[in-house]
Amino acid sequence: MKEILLASVTFAILLALIPAEADAQWVHANDPFRGRVTALAVSGMKVFAGTDHGVFLSTNSGTSWTAANSGLPPSMWVSSFAISGADVFVGSPDAGGVYRSTNNGASWTPVDSGLINSPFLNVPAVDVLAVSGENLLAGTGVGVYLSTNRGTSWTKLNAAYPSQGTVWVGSVTALAVIGTYLFAGTYGEIGSGVFRSTDRGVSWDSVNSGLTNTWVNALAVLGTNLYAGTGDRSSGQGGVFQSTNNGKSWTVVDAGLSGTPVWSLSVIGTNLFAGTEVGVYVSTNNGTGWTPVTPGLADMPFDCFAASGTNFFTGTYGRGLYVSTNSGSSWAPVDWGPSNTDVVSFAASGVNLFAGTRGNGVFFQNYYYTWIPVSSGLANPNINVLTVSGSNLLAGTDGGVYLSTDGGTGWTSITSGLTNSYVHSLAVSGVDVFAGTNGGVFLSTNSGSDWIRANNGMTDTLVRALAISGTKLFAGTGSGGVFLSTNDGSSWTPKDTGLTNRSVFSLAFIGTNLFAGTEAGVFVSTTNGASWASTSSGLPISTSVFSLAVSGLNLIAGTNAGVFASSNRGTSWTAVNAGLKDTNVSSLAICGTGDYSTYLYAGTGGGVWRRRLSEMVTSVVLSTSELPHKLQLLQNYPNPFNPSTTIRYGLPSRSHVTLTVFNTLGQQVATLMNDTQEAGYHDVRFDGGGLASGVYFYRLQAGTYVDTKKLLLLR
Repeated sequence: MKEILLASVTFAILLALIPAEADAQWVHANDPFRGRVTALAVSGMKVFAGTDHGVFLSTNSGTSWTAANSGLPPSMWVSSFAISGADVFVGSPDAGGVYRSTNNGASWTPVDSGLINSPFLNVPAVDVLAVSGENLLAGTGVGVYLSTNRGTSWTKLNAAYPSQGTVWVGSVTALAVIGTYLFAGTYGEIGSGVFRSTDRGVSWDSVNSGLTNTWVNALAVLGTNLYAGTGDRSSGQGGVFQSTNNGKSWTVVDAGLSGTPVWSLSVIGTNLFAGTEVGVYVSTNNGTGWTPVTPGLADMPFDCFAASGTNFFTGTYGRGLYVSTNSGSSWAPVDWGPSNTDVVSFAASGVNLFAGTRGNGVFFQNYYYTWIPVSSGLANPNINVLTVSGSNLLAGTDGGVYLSTDGGTGWTSITSGLTNSYVHSLAVSGVDVFAGTNGGVFLSTNSGSDWIRANNGMTDTLVRALAISGTKLFAGTGSGGVFLSTNDGSSWTPKDTGLTNRSVFSLAFIGTNLFAGTEAGVFVSTTNGASWASTSSGLPISTSVFSLAVSGLNLIAGTNAGVFASSNRGTSWTAVNAGLKDTNVSSLAICGTGDYSTYLYAGTGGGVWRRRLSEMVTSVVLSTSELPHKLQLLQNYPNPFNPSTTIRYGLPSRSHVTLTVFNTLGQQVATLMNDTQEAGYHDVRFDGGGLASGVYFYRLQAGTYVDTKKLLLLR
């Protein structure tokens, strides 16, 4: 049954119509992977975390993290790691097999020669990696592969499939080695379970005696015992089985487990840990009994474990990474991404949000509140300002201006003629781009391809802020107040009468009113800068206003004392800081789709904070610039999925929409939408609970627009 998560974008939604949350306040919004952390590996002090958007690396046992994706495909889903000597290997089920790093994740190289493509994805699909002595093993959707030369080439071990009944119908999801025995755990509709080879993979036997659940997700070895974690989401059942005779027979050992699917098993010392659908369990007696160790953990699936020193990590299906420093007795979420980093700028485009940091480049957050590092090509990671120019993104840095034409995936330096490279501010008017720098204003009339200086009449050339209203260009400076140009920067006139503090950090318009955030509060001009008046009632004395954001007639200020909101064009201000632990706010952004899902974001020295805009202002108003500029069908998330996923699309105008799902034979399996919808972004939930694993296609038709994308259901 279809489930519409977000029906339409609405304009001017009154606060009285929206129920407030009981704990309405700011929340820390740093975790870039609220989705899956699917793999973990440890090498000394180094911890590798594999996610559905690539690899993250910590070199200090998890205290801080950086992206380590050079050479990997964009947003690669990482299913597994293997560490062999100085080599680190990463496997992916959707991006081309196996990659190797010889420099601790600084760069990666594909090593997939000999791996056969998955019949569904047309790329090698690797679900699990394992080390066996000097050799490397890969479990895939079509069997087990062996590499004896550090991944340079691969040989299929089960070259001849047995007949149906023992055929490996599903993927190889788990591998284990005990002496000369090699074990493979599989899942699928038929013929799944545990397979064993006694001749290094030349031949395999099904060893499932006593294994009443043959949907095998994980294998682990503790001493001479072999353990299998089983279960699937369709039935909701699973557990742990133990074999004490190398797989000849199995006994269920799940006393104390909740009976839900077991997704991961890990041996830490003499303890056995199980990650289940609803939490983490530990057995201290070889699986005889299990105890939940969940204080501080969310109620969700746990996919992987790793230990580094006294830190014990677990990766989840939907909430990122958790750490325990007391052997699992209690847990805390791991902040990574733009955390403990000065987030000094934002750029919002519809539901997409970009964050610029000092020292860590640019991050992108999509509708699912997932942060993704997008800094490839940025030679300077110190980002001072971000802005949207049509479908492009511009970044002003300590090293000039950079352009991205692909949503931040790649960046190109555009600094020809820009003789001062320290860029504080950017403003766009058509193809004209203005850059405020330490050396004044520069103008590009060709979207940044080249620049000319435009400073005539400007007595202060430290330009922190720029704002455009029609043909009027305003510049806020470090100590010279505000300047106005009516001829694209060819000449400037000071406009600071009544501006008693001339150190200007930010500029914003509400209608024809111009507001300036300064070292001493907010000033307003109703005369295009000819005269100014202080409008700071309710702000602390001598408050520095670093950023201003506008929603309808509401004005919001980010200051060194937190966030303040005004519903009367700055006449009075109210603090809105509940839950905001870092009150030195250098940047603000409004991003969302209206209704109850539009948020105010605050950039601080400790990362990003988020709060619903409707909790702080009298109405939420989306401008037409926040609507889709064209019909858009976006990639479903998560993908791959099990059993449900969300499909998002954008309508620039009211349209009749048909959204359908087909299998690879062209047969329609679901109709998710067949109705007229308003302009805006829409979300539809697709539940594949009754379908078999495999590739499907979803098609959107709205008027003459038709687009199709692929999705993958993995059980």
